[in-house]
Amino acid sequence: MAGPSGRIAFDDFMRVDIRVGRVVAAEPFPEARKPAFRLTIDLGPEIGTKRSSAQITRNHRLEDLPGRLVLCVVNFPPRQIGPMMSEVLTLGVPDQDGEVMLIGPDREVPLGGRMY
Repeated sequence: MAGPSGRIAFDDFMRVDIRVGRVVAAEPFPEARKPAFRLTIDLGPEIGTKRSSAQITRNHRLEDLPGRLVLCVVNFPPRQIGPMMSEVLTLGVPDQDGEVMLIGPDREVPLGGRMY
């Protein structure tokens, strides 16, 4: 992306519900078209546990993911990714090679907390 994609109203931003969750399980996802992991994420008592397909295989190892705090968009419609339904979008940013690096809090916070 070359730069900002245009201005939006603050109310538009607030419609995107981004919450903190903890990865409770990470599994290989060989059925995905692009290399990905299948994540199970605990988003706290209000939202519960959700599944996500994440193309993070270049910068993250399966064994390092459980316990990690991540940010997820929880109000997008679920998407069918191969044989699984991805219920939340796990957020990341590109590294210098354009590969996904997960983003999340750098210390403990309550699960399900909304980003603002």
